[in-house]
Amino acid sequence: MQDREHEDHAALADPSQDPHGWLEDIAGDAALGWVRERNGASEAELTARPDYAPLRARLKTILDAKERIPWVGYHAGFYYNFWRDAEHERGLWRRTTLDEYRKPEPAWETVLDLDALARSENENWVWAGSVKLKPRGDRCLVSLSRGGGDAHVVREFDLAAKSFVADGFVLPEAKSNVGWIDADTLFVATDFGPESMTSSGYPRIVKEWKRGTPLEAAVTVYEAQPDDLSASAWKDFAPGFERQFVNRQIDFYSSELFVREAGRLVPIPKPLDANAFTVRGEIVIELRSDWDAGDRKWPQGALLAMDFARYMAGETAFEALFLPTPTTSLDGVTATKTAVLLTILDNVKNRVVELRNEHGRWIRRDVDAPKMGALEVDSVDEIESDDYFLTVTDFLTPTSTYLAHVGNDRRELLKSMPAFFDASPYTVNQFAAKSADGTYVPYFVVMRKDVEWNGGNPTLLYGYGGFEVSLKPFYSGITGEAWLAQGGAYVLANIRGGGEFGPRWHQAALKEHRQKAFDDFLAVAQDLIRRRLTSPRHLGIMGGSNGGLLVGAALTQRPDLFNAVVCQVPLLDMRRYHQLLAGASWMGEYGDPDDPAQWAAIAKYSPYHNVSEDKQYPRVLFTTSTRDDRVHPGHARKMAALMGAQGHDVLYWENTEGGHAGAANNEQTATMYALTFTFLLQQLK
Repeated sequence: MQDREHEDHAALADPSQDPHGWLEDIAGDAALGWVRERNGASEAELTARPDYAPLRARLKTILDAKERIPWVGYHAGFYYNFWRDAEHERGLWRRTTLDEYRKPEPAWETVLDLDALARSENENWVWAGSVKLKPRGDRCLVSLSRGGGDAHVVREFDLAAKSFVADGFVLPEAKSNVGWIDADTLFVATDFGPESMTSSGYPRIVKEWKRGTPLEAAVTVYEAQPDDLSASAWKDFAPGFERQFVNRQIDFYSSELFVREAGRLVPIPKPLDANAFTVRGEIVIELRSDWDAGDRKWPQGALLAMDFARYMAGETAFEALFLPTPTTSLDGVTATKTAVLLTILDNVKNRVVELRNEHGRWIRRDVDAPKMGALEVDSVDEIESDDYFLTVTDFLTPTSTYLAHVGNDRRELLKSMPAFFDASPYTVNQFAAKSADGTYVPYFVVMRKDVEWNGGNPTLLYGYGGFEVSLKPFYSGITGEAWLAQGGAYVLANIRGGGEFGPRWHQAALKEHRQKAFDDFLAVAQDLIRRRLTSPRHLGIMGGSNGGLLVGAALTQRPDLFNAVVCQVPLLDMRRYHQLLAGASWMGEYGDPDDPAQWAAIAKYSPYHNVSEDKQYPRVLFTTSTRDDRVHPGHARKMAALMGAQGHDVLYWENTEGGHAGAANNEQTATMYALTFTFLLQQLK
């Protein structure tokens, strides 16, 4: 049996011999027929459960609630918001003034009705954002996606007339990157035709495009290499410090940055794996590795600043804006007109530091912000204002957003999310699990105050562990209503591969060290069982995208620990991931499967190559989207097909729209989560 299993895995490693390879044909008739059949079976089972219909109705009510916070972005006197509800399935792009926004029910002015646009143009438009001409221009570039994918159409829009510009800038559907240089000139990185995209599927050529000229006449500014991740360009509009920048993104963690001066590109000297940007007259550099700069060695995770002109002249007299400690990391950087605001993670809890450059020296002040959960800082207008939005949230407290100002701690409560579930019965605890190599891994548990530690509590463990993404406390009406209120405990694991403790935490699980992230996740599961919060019979796991890979690895490595797995928009075939859609862009994270030495490490955990007909697995629900043009739906399709062929009990559901988020509107989101939590409740209660 072992020999046959080895032969099966060898066949899967050869794409031409993969018996389920035909499911990679995203829109093929046979593949979509397979999808419809699996969708029908999954929906027939789960929607028949008595708790499905009321749960879906409740989740739809939460998603459509008008009491949600209307998040806004400022431009030229108006606060813009994109809004979906029951009456506006595709959404309204709208705006208001600050005085109106302060009111419980602001008067909104509709700028663009996406439902009306979709009907009039007979297109399945999904909003993909806008790029406005700074600082006070009346033009913007609107991005629209068909069905929710990353590829989008770009069309110029007149904010004063509230209409698309006739004969304005238009880009056909592609994974484009665009930015304003002035009212009549753009930076454009898009699909210019053969050999203009990288192997990751992103633009590698940046051009300057003048109004009134065809795209074909745009002048090339920069070309990245075919195997790079992407190329992009932008302009800093800060008065007195206007500069143009071009970025060569080599992979997820390596880049080269150039400043464009008199039509030529001047390299900005920095470590390849460091991030660099300007804040008015200062260059700011965020380090991912230790760096010898002049007479000083700076540690990874540090944030450094100095005068841009002096730095370009060869000086290295940096001042440290942030230096990490064993428990702290930099979580975010936001600039206002005269200050820089740092959001710091301290043992996975946020605090905010304000920095102002006065006479060439940085003066720091700790902001007296709420000392709970997660904090997010966003400048209102980094060019003209020292106001900023401070958003406060945790697992049990509805999210609130405040208007704050640099220089003092006074702030004005603007909006609060309503309580979508009764939080009074619950409490939040932070524990730590000891991983296989002795590393302590923190995790949060949200549970009833009166929980009995008897091993019988339905428990959902969620993780991600990749791309330096930090998982922080968050308020979710869906999690509260669909899980906590049903008697479940919710666990958020801060495993390596994430950014909770800075670059070192992320790099500890890179490439050949990926197993450490899986070990951490399994250690948290075992710790929950050891503490007798739950037991394998009542423990489920969930993760999406890279988190889908995480739960896929946990499924194949320790199936005895779980009784339910929800695997969302996942990576699972790690032999083929770099050849599917945007997969090549992630080789900096996982490694190159075409390199035999790297494949030897990847093959040990690739879920698609480690599932066996001879093992007993917990029941799995795979969810994905046909329109996901980032992570190929073939991963979930093939894994479900393989496990089904081996005789394992799996459910599969694929939304035919939705992009990488899995759903394109509130109807689809409500269905997706109602199916998901119905499955979990069925398996774990």
